[in-house]
Amino acid sequence: MLNKLVELHKQCFPDRPWSENDFMDLKKSGCEILASDNGFIVWRTVAGEAEIITIGVAPNARRNGVAGAMILLMEQELKKQSVHKVFLEVSKVNYPAKNLYEKYGFLPVGTRPKYYDGIDAIIMQKEL
Repeated sequence: MLNKLVELHKQCFPDRPWSENDFMDLKKSGCEILASDNGFIVWRTVAGEAEIITIGVAPNARRNGVAGAMILLMEQELKKQSVHKVFLEVSKVNYPAKNLYEKYGFLPVGTRPKYYDGIDAIIMQKEL
């Protein structure tokens, strides 16, 4: 499964693909990973709050509800753990991702200046 996840990440993020070691390090640090053949979501829970680290959807499966399904499945898991807030960062110029997050109830709560190679990140939050 790890090989498939690495390959899927490479398809989603060809400019900065993660290795098997990257995923193993995430798991060791307490991250949870939910994956299917077409997408994945990685998050971390600390002190009753969760942070989405990344979401990826295979290019040929985009705009078919995969990312939304991943978000909803993650939220089900978080509710079981009594987590009530989810945070994420998204580039201010990543309009498809911003629209996705807004569609699923995330609201902007702040910014991180020059977070993504000189481009500001928008911090978004959702109450569960």
